[in-house]
Amino acid sequence: MSVEIVVNGTAQQVTAPPGQTLLEVLRGELGLTGAKLGCGEGACGACTVLLGARPVQACQVQAADAAGQRVTTVEGLAEDGILHPVQQAWLEIGAMQCGYCTPGWLTAAAALLSRVPHPDDERIDAELDGHVCRCCAYPRIRRAVHRAAELMEQPELLEPVPAAAVAAHGSAGPDRPLDLSRDDPGAFVATMPEGLLAMVADDVDDPDDAWVHVGAAGAITAFTGKVEAGQGTRTALSLLVAEELAVPADAVRLVMADTDTSPFDWGTFGSRSMPHAAPPLRAAAAAALRVLRELAADRFGLAVGDLTAAGGWIAGPDGAPVASYGELVAGQRRVARVPADAPVTPATQWHRAAGRPARAVGGADVVTGRKLFPSDLRVPGMLHGQVLRPPANGGKLRRADTSAAAAMPGVLVVAEDDFVGVVAADARTALAAVAAIDADWAEPDGPGPAGLEAYLRANPVEIEGRFGGFCDVTGDPDQALQAGAARLEATFRAAYVAHVPLEPRAALASWDGAELTVSVATSTPFRARRELAEALSLDPARVHVSVPDFGGGFGGKHGSAVALEAARLARAAGRPVHVQWTRRDEFTNGYLRPAAVIDVAGATDADGAITAWTFTNINSGSAGISTPYRIANKRIAYQPAQHPLAQGSYRALAATANNFARESQMDELAAAAGADPVSFRLAHLDDDRLRAVLEACAVEIGWGEDQAVDGEPGAHGTGIAIGMEKGGRVATAAQVLVAQDGTLRLLRLVTTVDCGTVVHPDGLANQVEGALVMGLGPALFEQIAFSGGRILNGTMTDYRVPRLADVPVRLDVVLLDLPGEPSAGGGETPIIAIAPAIANAVYAACGVRLRSMPLVPTGRVPGAGRAAPR
Repeated sequence: MSVEIVVNGTAQQVTAPPGQTLLEVLRGELGLTGAKLGCGEGACGACTVLLGARPVQACQVQAADAAGQRVTTVEGLAEDGILHPVQQAWLEIGAMQCGYCTPGWLTAAAALLSRVPHPDDERIDAELDGHVCRCCAYPRIRRAVHRAAELMEQPELLEPVPAAAVAAHGSAGPDRPLDLSRDDPGAFVATMPEGLLAMVADDVDDPDDAWVHVGAAGAITAFTGKVEAGQGTRTALSLLVAEELAVPADAVRLVMADTDTSPFDWGTFGSRSMPHAAPPLRAAAAAALRVLRELAADRFGLAVGDLTAAGGWIAGPDGAPVASYGELVAGQRRVARVPADAPVTPATQWHRAAGRPARAVGGADVVTGRKLFPSDLRVPGMLHGQVLRPPANGGKLRRADTSAAAAMPGVLVVAEDDFVGVVAADARTALAAVAAIDADWAEPDGPGPAGLEAYLRANPVEIEGRFGGFCDVTGDPDQALQAGAARLEATFRAAYVAHVPLEPRAALASWDGAELTVSVATSTPFRARRELAEALSLDPARVHVSVPDFGGGFGGKHGSAVALEAARLARAAGRPVHVQWTRRDEFTNGYLRPAAVIDVAGATDADGAITAWTFTNINSGSAGISTPYRIANKRIAYQPAQHPLAQGSYRALAATANNFARESQMDELAAAAGADPVSFRLAHLDDDRLRAVLEACAVEIGWGEDQAVDGEPGAHGTGIAIGMEKGGRVATAAQVLVAQDGTLRLLRLVTTVDCGTVVHPDGLANQVEGALVMGLGPALFEQIAFSGGRILNGTMTDYRVPRLADVPVRLDVVLLDLPGEPSAGGGETPIIAIAPAIANAVYAACGVRLRSMPLVPTGRVPGAGRAAPR
């Protein structure tokens, strides 16, 4: 069946067989990748387009039903080369992180503003409720809608559509990647264009390497092994290179996460990008400028100190003589080896790019729909693959009858041991072929949520190495507990939660003889290369992994799972194969944030000083387990356990649960001692930076002041919590309202963060806001429902994540900039204090102590109606 639809003003004749969605036509037939596949069930808004003037989710509209109608995608919003007001507003406000969801928000916001010129926050929340930003840039999205409303009435302020960004990929790679042959970088250097290559690469086992290339045409390319998945690293690192080389930020091209051309890197996790990638990049860029100045001094016959550098040029005292960076290195292939501790510009002297406002690198491509994510990749001759996966975590394949799938026209079935997959010309056929396989699975027998705590306690395991259990004791905590004037014991719990990145895992693999090339969404490209080489019996030098900027991960996209699936299918098919997981695959076959059971006990003396502390985490991990408080007698323990569901890295990992337990218990101890929670914490803190964030947060929230809101019946309360994680410090305060029926409403959040030197202030503030809002989910309502190994709420309809209406109207972020301190990552630290701050606020409001995350899965505080307001 063929129908005509008008897409972005152009009539298109498209095929529309029964069941074919508009999204499939737009992406598969017309090559318009702006509308994204997020959930496939109409629950996330990522595929929103305009049908006439009406926003629709293209995954829920039959292509045939769009016949004769006007369809507008994000690619068609701009007119006559001028940005649409929503596109410009999103850029100005920085209302995105990874950007995967952005096209859907833009088309829906454009439709809203065409009907309601100046919507208030309540109207915005209601109209855009069907949209998810998993990076949780919601506060900025609200502000962007308001800004777009202003621009609708001031068209003279609209900007031209910016040029497309140059693809940030390396040139043709060397025969052997540099990290595999550091003793002989000649082959690598030969693949670089003419110019200067400044390299920090001191130790074969040192992952903190970087290189910066200044080309004969003046192009500046920096190389790092880190990935970009919405955390803003691409922008921040580009600013630092620009600062050291005295050029505008847009003059720097940053190649990230390419195993042929990038430095070796352990992976992008643990907020390591800024503390690990930034120093060597700064050192390499600063050294490159020193070499350029020396070359200019030799050419001009002047002293280096008499020269100035700016904008890609080096000039003499009066602006002459002058030469461009490119002219100085033309005809050369110069390599400068740079020690990791080479001098760089002190942060107090930054004045060009770093530490100043800057739009996100690549943001214009996001708002225009030009940015290609791993799920958007297409190459000539490409096929689509799907893999048979177990319906339950840990399921083992007993039998698979693939005859029905193999009989489908154009379908190739690939069966290798327990790996079964299919390849077809399009994704729809591949999915149908996998569904046609008659498979029998052995599923594990395990507990559900009600039996989880007993199961974890009854099944301890011994693990060697850094992830193993431990028990650290100082003093005599048991005796001190017995002798305490006030003693408290409690158990805190945290449920399994899912990452739910809006872009499901995706990879594109192709073979050239024994050479494998994979583009994949992974946080660990070099680990993926190793795993692919081992699984496929290849020399690692014959495996090339590149990582395009991808749509969120939050710790959930480590390793090579989807890359290996695509590689196996491509090898069997003899053609490139693209594999994208479904939303249910993400829930069932990914891994989860570990569940936690935490036993805490503490005691104070007659003067209110903490004299004893014991803390045991079962299962979830040791991140953030140490207490920052001064306590003479303490026992800190971590006990790994056998777990019924796959678990792994998640944003801040166990620090969220450990901080929740510790900061909740600190409030209980303060109450038992009759002390103010802020003063009680300050009395036990020796870390001046942590004291500073706590004091600043208390001032910003108005600690100690009457928090009641006129016209808001119910019990009001303010709670506070602090923490240290990955070198950063955070304090969060929450104001809540608990209604008579127990309904909890979050009125205001304040977070103060110290991440050392701030490189990109707006980008860091964006990360802090996103972490706070993302943390609201596990704190308030997110949890996996399961039975045995089966996930029972594995859809975006059934699994609730934060949306616009969950975000308080008042959300304030205070950044403490410490230019003398190294930069720490800001993506994880802010998430660890949100749950205890809310729990403490609930107690302050109504006297109910909540000790399990999520705190209020039904939206109501249990027992609040029977408790006395505080």
